[in-house]
Amino acid sequence: MPYPNIDPVVIKFWKLEIRWYGIMYLLAFITAFFVIGHLAKKRGIKLTGDDLWDYIFYLMLGVIIGGRLGYCLFYWPGGLVALLSNPLMIFAVWLGGMSFHGGFIGVILAVIYCSRRKGIPFYDIADITAVAGPIGIGLGRIGNFINGELWGRATDVPWCMVFPLDELSLCRHPSQLYESLLEGLVLFLIIFTMNVRGVRRGIPTWSFIAFYGLFRFSMEFFRQPDPHLGFIIGPFSMGQLLTLPMMLIGGAMIIYLLVRGESPSDKKNKGKKKEGGKAKP
Repeated sequence: MPYPNIDPVVIKFWKLEIRWYGIMYLLAFITAFFVIGHLAKKRGIKLTGDDLWDYIFYLMLGVIIGGRLGYCLFYWPGGLVALLSNPLMIFAVWLGGMSFHGGFIGVILAVIYCSRRKGIPFYDIADITAVAGPIGIGLGRIGNFINGELWGRATDVPWCMVFPLDELSLCRHPSQLYESLLEGLVLFLIIFTMNVRGVRRGIPTWSFIAFYGLFRFSMEFFRQPDPHLGFIIGPFSMGQLLTLPMMLIGGAMIIYLLVRGESPSDKKNKGKKKEGGKAKP
Protein backbone atom coordinates (compact mmCIF):
# COMPACT_ATOMS: atom_id res chain seq x y z
CA MET A 1 0.00 0.00 0.00
CA PRO A 2 1.51 3.38 -0.98
CA TYR A 3 2.27 5.85 1.80
CA PRO A 4 0.05 8.96 1.30
CA ASN A 5 3.09 11.25 1.70
CA ILE A 6 1.18 14.20 3.17
CA ASP A 7 3.26 17.35 3.56
CA PRO A 8 3.86 17.68 7.34
CA VAL A 9 3.93 21.47 6.94
CA VAL A 10 0.47 22.98 6.52
CA ILE A 11 1.48 26.64 6.15
CA LYS A 12 4.87 28.34 6.10
CA PHE A 13 5.45 32.02 6.89
CA TRP A 14 9.09 32.81 6.15
CA LYS A 15 10.87 30.67 8.79
CA LEU A 16 7.73 29.93 10.80
CA GLU A 17 6.10 26.61 10.01
CA ILE A 18 2.67 25.40 11.08
CA ARG A 19 2.82 21.63 11.07
CA TRP A 20 0.12 18.97 11.23
CA TYR A 21 1.77 17.55 14.35
CA GLY A 22 1.30 20.85 16.19
CA ILE A 23 -2.28 21.10 14.95
CA MET A 24 -2.98 17.64 16.39
CA TYR A 25 -1.77 18.83 19.79
CA LEU A 26 -3.96 21.92 19.52
CA LEU A 27 -7.01 19.82 18.60
CA ALA A 28 -6.26 17.50 21.52
CA PHE A 29 -6.30 20.33 24.07
CA ILE A 30 -9.40 21.94 22.54
CA THR A 31 -11.19 18.59 22.71
CA ALA A 32 -10.01 18.09 26.29
CA PHE A 33 -11.46 21.50 27.22
CA PHE A 34 -14.94 20.56 26.01
CA VAL A 35 -14.89 16.93 27.20
CA ILE A 36 -13.69 17.78 30.71
CA GLY A 37 -16.03 20.77 30.94
CA HIS A 38 -19.02 18.68 29.84
CA LEU A 39 -18.33 15.80 32.22
CA ALA A 40 -17.56 18.12 35.14
CA LYS A 41 -20.92 19.84 34.67
CA LYS A 42 -22.81 16.53 34.45
CA ARG A 43 -21.16 15.24 37.62
CA GLY A 44 -21.64 18.39 39.62
CA ILE A 45 -17.90 19.02 39.95
CA LYS A 46 -17.31 22.63 40.94
CA LEU A 47 -15.18 23.79 38.04
CA THR A 48 -15.86 27.33 36.79
CA GLY A 49 -14.95 28.53 33.32
CA ASP A 50 -11.80 30.19 34.66
CA ASP A 51 -10.95 27.05 36.62
CA LEU A 52 -11.27 24.98 33.45
CA TRP A 53 -9.00 27.31 31.46
CA ASP A 54 -6.44 27.16 34.26
CA TYR A 55 -6.65 23.39 34.37
CA ILE A 56 -6.12 23.01 30.62
CA PHE A 57 -3.16 25.39 30.84
CA TYR A 58 -1.51 23.25 33.52
CA LEU A 59 -2.26 20.11 31.53
CA MET A 60 -0.51 21.70 28.55
CA LEU A 61 2.52 22.53 30.68
CA GLY A 62 2.57 18.98 32.04
CA VAL A 63 2.39 17.41 28.59
CA ILE A 64 4.97 19.66 26.94
CA ILE A 65 7.53 20.02 29.74
CA GLY A 66 7.08 16.44 30.96
CA GLY A 67 7.13 15.09 27.41
CA ARG A 68 10.36 16.90 26.54
CA LEU A 69 12.03 16.06 29.86
CA GLY A 70 11.06 12.40 29.50
CA TYR A 71 12.40 12.28 25.95
CA CYS A 72 15.71 13.84 26.96
CA LEU A 73 16.09 11.40 29.86
CA PHE A 74 14.86 8.17 28.25
CA TYR A 75 15.50 8.52 24.52
CA TRP A 76 18.04 11.28 23.85
CA PRO A 77 21.61 9.99 23.29
CA GLY A 78 23.49 10.58 26.53
CA GLY A 79 20.33 10.80 28.64
CA LEU A 80 20.76 12.49 32.00
CA VAL A 81 24.43 13.33 31.40
CA ALA A 82 23.59 15.16 28.16
CA LEU A 83 20.69 16.97 29.83
CA LEU A 84 22.83 18.15 32.77
CA SER A 85 25.54 19.37 30.41
CA ASN A 86 22.99 21.32 28.36
CA PRO A 87 19.73 21.87 30.32
CA LEU A 88 18.35 24.20 27.63
CA MET A 89 17.98 21.23 25.29
CA ILE A 90 14.67 20.50 27.02
CA PHE A 91 13.23 23.58 25.28
CA ALA A 92 14.62 22.66 21.84
CA VAL A 93 11.24 21.41 20.61
CA TRP A 94 12.25 22.10 16.99
CA LEU A 95 14.67 19.18 17.25
CA GLY A 96 11.69 16.90 17.82
CA GLY A 97 11.06 14.30 20.47
CA MET A 98 8.21 13.91 22.95
CA SER A 99 7.93 11.07 25.43
CA PHE A 100 4.46 9.84 26.39
CA HIS A 101 5.69 8.62 29.76
CA GLY A 102 7.24 11.98 30.62
CA GLY A 103 4.08 13.77 29.50
CA PHE A 104 1.98 11.34 31.53
CA ILE A 105 3.92 12.13 34.71
CA GLY A 106 3.53 15.83 33.92
CA VAL A 107 -0.25 15.41 33.60
CA ILE A 108 -0.45 13.51 36.90
CA LEU A 109 1.38 16.36 38.64
CA ALA A 110 -0.98 18.88 37.01
CA VAL A 111 -4.03 16.92 38.21
CA ILE A 112 -2.66 16.71 41.76
CA TYR A 113 -1.82 20.42 41.84
CA CYS A 114 -5.18 21.57 40.47
CA SER A 115 -7.24 19.18 42.61
CA ARG A 116 -5.56 20.48 45.77
CA ARG A 117 -5.68 24.10 44.67
CA LYS A 118 -9.40 23.94 43.84
CA GLY A 119 -10.34 21.58 46.66
CA ILE A 120 -11.64 18.93 44.25
CA PRO A 121 -11.10 15.23 45.13
CA PHE A 122 -8.31 13.78 43.00
CA TYR A 123 -10.34 10.97 41.45
CA ASP A 124 -13.23 13.29 40.57
CA ILE A 125 -11.07 15.29 38.20
CA ALA A 126 -8.71 12.47 37.21
CA ASP A 127 -11.56 10.19 36.08
CA ILE A 128 -12.96 12.74 33.64
CA THR A 129 -9.49 13.70 32.43
CA ALA A 130 -8.89 10.03 31.63
CA VAL A 131 -11.70 10.25 29.06
CA ALA A 132 -9.93 13.03 27.16
CA GLY A 133 -6.50 11.37 27.32
CA PRO A 134 -7.02 8.74 24.60
CA ILE A 135 -8.29 11.39 22.18
CA GLY A 136 -5.03 13.29 22.48
CA ILE A 137 -3.00 10.09 22.14
CA GLY A 138 -4.89 9.07 19.01
CA LEU A 139 -4.43 12.48 17.38
CA GLY A 140 -0.75 12.51 18.31
CA ARG A 141 -0.17 9.17 16.59
CA ILE A 142 -1.86 10.48 13.46
CA GLY A 143 0.59 13.39 13.62
CA ASN A 144 3.45 10.87 13.83
CA PHE A 145 2.08 9.11 10.74
CA ILE A 146 1.89 12.36 8.75
CA ASN A 147 5.46 13.16 9.81
CA GLY A 148 6.49 9.75 8.51
CA GLU A 149 8.19 8.89 11.82
CA LEU A 150 8.03 6.16 14.46
CA TRP A 151 7.21 3.60 11.80
CA GLY A 152 6.79 -0.12 12.34
CA ARG A 153 8.94 -3.15 11.72
CA ALA A 154 9.50 -4.63 8.28
CA THR A 155 6.69 -6.90 7.11
CA ASP A 156 5.01 -8.30 4.01
CA VAL A 157 1.37 -7.71 5.01
CA PRO A 158 -0.75 -6.25 2.16
CA TRP A 159 -1.09 -2.88 3.91
CA CYS A 160 2.62 -2.36 4.62
CA MET A 161 4.11 0.99 3.58
CA VAL A 162 7.49 2.39 2.58
CA PHE A 163 8.11 5.58 4.57
CA PRO A 164 10.06 8.33 2.75
CA LEU A 165 12.47 8.93 5.65
CA ASP A 166 13.38 5.26 5.96
CA GLU A 167 16.89 4.96 4.52
CA LEU A 168 16.44 1.20 4.08
CA SER A 169 13.21 1.71 2.07
CA LEU A 170 11.61 -1.36 3.61
CA CYS A 171 7.89 -2.05 3.57
CA ARG A 172 6.79 -1.62 7.19
CA HIS A 173 3.81 -1.83 9.52
CA PRO A 174 2.02 1.55 9.78
CA SER A 175 2.28 1.11 13.55
CA GLN A 176 1.35 4.74 14.19
CA LEU A 177 -2.14 3.95 12.86
CA TYR A 178 -2.34 0.76 14.93
CA GLU A 179 -1.57 2.81 18.03
CA SER A 180 -4.00 5.56 17.07
CA LEU A 181 -6.76 2.96 16.77
CA LEU A 182 -5.97 0.93 19.89
CA GLU A 183 -4.52 3.52 22.30
CA GLY A 184 -6.82 6.21 20.94
CA LEU A 185 -10.25 5.05 19.77
CA VAL A 186 -10.55 1.73 21.63
CA LEU A 187 -9.16 3.13 24.88
CA PHE A 188 -11.49 6.12 24.63
CA LEU A 189 -14.52 3.85 24.22
CA ILE A 190 -13.49 1.81 27.27
CA ILE A 191 -12.97 4.80 29.58
CA PHE A 192 -16.00 6.69 28.25
CA THR A 193 -18.23 3.65 28.82
CA MET A 194 -16.97 3.38 32.40
CA ASN A 195 -17.85 7.02 33.06
CA VAL A 196 -21.29 6.60 31.50
CA ARG A 197 -22.04 3.54 33.63
CA GLY A 198 -20.84 5.28 36.77
CA VAL A 199 -18.26 2.76 37.93
CA ARG A 200 -16.51 3.25 41.26
CA ARG A 201 -14.36 6.37 41.61
CA GLY A 202 -10.77 5.81 40.56
CA ILE A 203 -11.54 2.84 38.31
CA PRO A 204 -11.52 4.95 35.08
CA THR A 205 -8.20 6.54 36.06
CA TRP A 206 -6.44 3.27 36.81
CA SER A 207 -8.12 1.56 33.85
CA PHE A 208 -6.66 4.21 31.57
CA ILE A 209 -3.22 3.51 33.02
CA ALA A 210 -3.56 -0.29 32.88
CA PHE A 211 -5.12 -0.53 29.42
CA TYR A 212 -2.75 2.01 27.91
CA GLY A 213 0.11 -0.03 29.35
CA LEU A 214 -1.32 -3.23 27.86
CA PHE A 215 -2.02 -1.68 24.44
CA ARG A 216 1.32 0.13 24.19
CA PHE A 217 3.25 -2.96 25.34
CA SER A 218 1.49 -5.01 22.64
CA MET A 219 1.96 -2.42 19.88
CA GLU A 220 5.69 -2.16 20.56
CA PHE A 221 6.05 -5.62 18.98
CA PHE A 222 5.00 -4.02 15.68
CA ARG A 223 6.98 -0.80 16.12
CA GLN A 224 10.62 -0.36 15.11
CA PRO A 225 12.76 0.47 18.17
CA ASP A 226 14.70 3.73 18.19
CA PRO A 227 17.89 3.17 16.14
CA HIS A 228 20.27 4.47 18.82
CA LEU A 229 18.60 2.38 21.55
CA GLY A 230 17.54 -0.84 19.87
CA PHE A 231 16.22 -3.56 22.18
CA ILE A 232 17.06 -2.89 25.82
CA ILE A 233 16.52 -6.32 27.40
CA GLY A 234 16.06 -9.32 25.12
CA PRO A 235 13.21 -8.59 22.67
CA PHE A 236 11.87 -5.68 24.73
CA SER A 237 12.17 -2.01 23.77
CA MET A 238 12.51 1.06 25.97
CA GLY A 239 8.80 1.78 25.43
CA GLN A 240 7.89 -1.65 26.80
CA LEU A 241 10.13 -1.32 29.85
CA LEU A 242 8.58 2.07 30.66
CA THR A 243 5.06 0.81 30.02
CA LEU A 244 5.22 -2.45 31.97
CA PRO A 245 4.92 -0.71 35.39
CA MET A 246 1.80 1.12 34.16
CA MET A 247 0.16 -2.17 33.26
CA LEU A 248 1.08 -3.90 36.52
CA ILE A 249 0.39 -1.02 38.92
CA GLY A 250 -2.81 -0.04 37.10
CA GLY A 251 -4.12 -3.61 37.23
CA ALA A 252 -3.21 -3.96 40.90
CA MET A 253 -4.99 -0.70 41.79
CA ILE A 254 -8.15 -1.75 39.94
CA ILE A 255 -8.23 -4.97 41.96
CA TYR A 256 -7.58 -3.03 45.17
CA LEU A 257 -10.43 -0.58 44.54
CA LEU A 258 -12.84 -3.39 43.70
CA VAL A 259 -11.90 -5.43 46.78
CA ARG A 260 -11.81 -2.44 49.13
CA GLY A 261 -15.48 -1.65 48.66
CA GLU A 262 -17.08 1.77 48.65
CA SER A 263 -15.31 4.59 50.43
CA PRO A 264 -17.25 7.32 52.31
CA SER A 265 -16.79 9.67 49.36
CA ASP A 266 -18.14 7.00 46.98
CA LYS A 267 -21.29 6.66 49.09
CA LYS A 268 -21.64 10.43 49.27
CA ASN A 269 -21.44 10.72 45.48
CA LYS A 270 -23.94 7.90 45.04
CA GLY A 271 -26.33 9.74 47.36
CA LYS A 272 -26.01 12.89 45.26
CA LYS A 273 -26.83 10.91 42.12
CA LYS A 274 -29.95 9.45 43.71
CA GLU A 275 -31.10 12.89 44.78
CA GLY A 276 -30.46 14.36 41.35
CA GLY A 277 -31.89 11.44 39.43
CA LYS A 278 -30.11 9.25 36.93
CA ALA A 279 -26.53 10.32 36.25
CA LYS A 280 -25.84 11.53 32.74
CA PRO A 281 -22.61 10.99 30.80
